[in-house]
Formats: sequence, C-alpha cells, structure tokens
Amino acid sequence: MKILITGAFGQLGTALSQNLRFNYDVIRTGRTVPKNQIGHTLDIRDKILVQSLLDVLNPDLIINLAAMTSVDGCELNPRLAKEINIAGIQHLCDAFDGKIIHLSTDYVFNGENGPYSETSPVSPINVYGETKLASERILLHENPNHLVLRCNVIYGYDNLTQASFLNWVVNSLKDGQIIRVVDDQINNPTWTESIADIIFLCIQQKISGIYHWGDGNLLSRYDFALKIAEKFELDKKLIHPISTKELNQPAARPLMSGLKSNKLIGLLKVVQPTIDNCLNKIIDKCTE
Repeated sequence: MKILITGAFGQLGTALSQNLRFNYDVIRTGRTVPKNQIGHTLDIRDKILVQSLLDVLNPDLIINLAAMTSVDGCELNPRLAKEINIAGIQHLCDAFDGKIIHLSTDYVFNGENGPYSETSPVSPINVYGETKLASERILLHENPNHLVLRCNVIYGYDNLTQASFLNWVVNSLKDGQIIRVVDDQINNPTWTESIADIIFLCIQQKISGIYHWGDGNLLSRYDFALKIAEKFELDKKLIHPISTKELNQPAARPLMSGLKSNKLIGLLKVVQPTIDNCLNKIIDKCTE
C-alpha cells in the first residue's frame, strides 16, 4: 500500500514516516522539503498542484498532517488559516477518491469542562479551532469512511523541529533561561510516537469516523514542564508559573481541556502510555 503524508517533515510527520515505512510505501510531502530529506513539494492551498501530484503519485491512502497550527497566527491571519485548514482539506477531497486520515485537535472544544469524549458538544473559541472543526465536517461530509483523529499537545524530541514543547523546555533550561509556563491550561500531552502507533493500528483495522487520542496523564503545561525538567535533570527553579490571562495572547485558549481515549482503547485493545513512560523512552534514545 502506498501512503502519502502531507506535512511529513514536522515532528509528527517524522515519527509517523519512521513508524509506517516498515510496512508501507511511504510518500513524504511538505510545503518545503528539508535538505538531505527525500520527498515532494506540496502546498495543499494549491488545488492544481494537489491534483497533479496525486495523479502522478497515485497513493492508496492519504494522511493529512498539513495545517496552520499557530493558534495566535490563525487569529491574526484568519484568511490564511482558512486557506490552509479549510480549503486545503477540500482540495484533497476533490482530488482523491480514497481514504483520508486527518489530524484534528481538542481546540474544537471550549475548554470549560474537559476532558472531552467524541460525543461532547463542539464549541471552538478561536479561529484555529473553528477552521479545524470546519475541516472535520468537510472531510466526513465527503465520505464518512474517512478518519478524523483528534489529539492535543503533541510533543517529540527532534532537533529538526521548533514546534515541540519538549524541545523548547529542554533547550531553554539547558541555556539557563527562565521560562514562564501557563499553569491553568489542562491537557493530556501526547508523544509523537504514541500517536504514530495509534495511526498505524487505525490503518490496520480500517477505523473510520471521529476518535480521540491522548496519553495517560491529565495535567497543566506548567506541571508538564516540571516533569520534563525532572526527567532531564535540569533546574526546575527556572520554570515560573503564569496564568493564561497574564500572557495576553491574541487568541483565547481552552483551559480545562484534554481528550478521553476510551473508544480507541476499547477498539484497538491498547493501553495509554504515561508521560513518565514516554519521557523515559525519549531519554533512553538520547543515550543510545
């Protein structure tokens, strides 16, 4: 089976490509292809390019990781957010008759009473959440056999990406920088390799519809940062708590969020990894 991944050179795309390449023919695409990497240039905003590339590559399955994920960036430039997060998924649907697996977010909820299940009412409070919710609806309206997988606070430890919360905390503390981390945003952070494993199992078992996946610990970003510092043996005193309100960011953030994974746990017969498990594995890899 040929699997085309959009946004394949980000932190999740890297982990997913490594996971799937042992069982599938993986085609990596991105808006830019990094030096020393193999892949195809694809901007999902370009409908003609999407159609022509898919005609040439002829994949059996698409995994869409391409998105504008900067929450404040979306708020400040909603037109661009819509072009990428909404029109982009429509272009994929128009050009491709096969199954699409689409990554979404807990930001489709308002963060008042999380963690959320798949049946919880959606109510986004920022442009990012609104555009991701619109993309879900487009996808499943086109074909209910597609899969929407909602995740939250995806992190990895990869020097090639600047998007990871883990990278930011570790690198900042190693440099002796004081960092301010919100203590009132609650999620269950999810390791890239954890969600990559889940995507692999969803492909194998032909899962369709909307499902949630988050790892096993529900905690604040501040507590997550403290746990990272502890595991990497860095100075926790450099981590200072701050409230979301104090940050005065352009986009509102859901506060009490997180995702319940019970449905996928039951279907796939898996166990949620804990943050301790994931960080231990990351550290082990660093010392190999």
